[in-house]
Amino acid sequence: MIIDGNEIEKKAMKEFHLGNRKEGLRIQEEFASAFRAEYAQKDHCPCTKACRYHGNCKECVAIHRAHQEHVPNCMRTMINQKIAVLSELTEHTYSETSSIR
Repeated sequence: MIIDGNEIEKKAMKEFHLGNRKEGLRIQEEFASAFRAEYAQKDHCPCTKACRYHGNCKECVAIHRAHQEHVPNCMRTMINQKIAVLSELTEHTYSETSSIR
């Protein structure tokens, strides 16, 4: 099972965006059910750094939300992709300017 960019979850989000909440939730549960079955006994965490909270997303995300210094390693690629798209709106001038904060 591929988690990042999962096609089933993308279908669920499409339904949510179309206003079809009930269908979106049904499809989302399809993804969650498949995830639970596949990863009940397997490691699903893509982080390559050894960490006390490896594979324990609930605690990992809570810790990062609490200290607000940075985001978990597993979310950085996704967030950077979103920032790159936003940066295009200003011809990437934000990412080129280190003095803006």
